[in-house]
Amino acid sequence: MAFEEGNTYYQIRSKHGRDTEYTPDTLLEKANEYFQWVLDNPLQEEQIIKGRWTEEKSQKVPDGKGGFKMMKLKTTHPYARVKVPKMRPFTLEGFCNYAEIVVNTFKNYEKKEIDPDSSEEEQQEVRDFLTVTRAIRQIIDNQQFEGAASGFLNHNIIARKLGLSDHKILAGDPEKPLGIPKQTIVIKERTLEEE
Repeated sequence: MAFEEGNTYYQIRSKHGRDTEYTPDTLLEKANEYFQWVLDNPLQEEQIIKGRWTEEKSQKVPDGKGGFKMMKLKTTHPYARVKVPKMRPFTLEGFCNYAEIVVNTFKNYEKKEIDPDSSEEEQQEVRDFLTVTRAIRQIIDNQQFEGAASGFLNHNIIARKLGLSDHKILAGDPEKPLGIPKQTIVIKERTLEEE
């Protein structure tokens, strides 16, 4: 079925695409909730600590007269298991999971461009999104860097994640080749010079 000639229904729509899930303020609020959740919920590593230790427990035991009495029981253990809290890093992926958005949505918030034809209110919202997304990234990167620098996080993984690298140039400059140093070899009182 073809549309009528002169059909301009597409021009009367009030907006293009669906609404964004977050405003800049709600996105920042959600990020702060995520950061607090990460701090309140560190990763737990179970470690075994060697060394004998004695545990004392009170327990009901039969007294032989049809009743029970409380008795202290001692148990000696050869080691102890302890849960040690470990730093949980802030991550963009973790934040997006917490906010229930995909990473691409966050990146779209970062890439928003100011449309000169849009209202001042819409332009301000775009500026606010750019400010908020930069702040979120900066906080995430800073926490990861500080965690790696202080030894709480694996520095190799964090360096790759942050795009940091240590390059060693193994080739010389083709326009300025490295010269081979002149060597002097002394063999039985004769001197040979090599280049």
